[in-house]
Amino acid sequence: MTVKMLAERRTGRLLGTQIVGREGAAKRVDVAAVALTAKMTVEAMTALDLGYAPPFSPVWDPVLVAARKATAAVRAAG
Repeated sequence: MTVKMLAERRTGRLLGTQIVGREGAAKRVDVAAVALTAKMTVEAMTALDLGYAPPFSPVWDPVLVAARKATAAVRAAG
């Protein structure tokens, strides 16, 4: 699964997300849609408590991994 996030450089607000890949991508797109609607920053997204079930999902959700990387990019740009 590949997750691409776009955030505003100055504020870190999430502007868009693209997710391609296998099963479970639709659930993750829903998470991004809620974050966009709530006008969340990528840093705020790193604190999301998403559902976890060992047989069905990894410990680190791909959306949270992408949010952490986007946060680091925003901080480096500022």
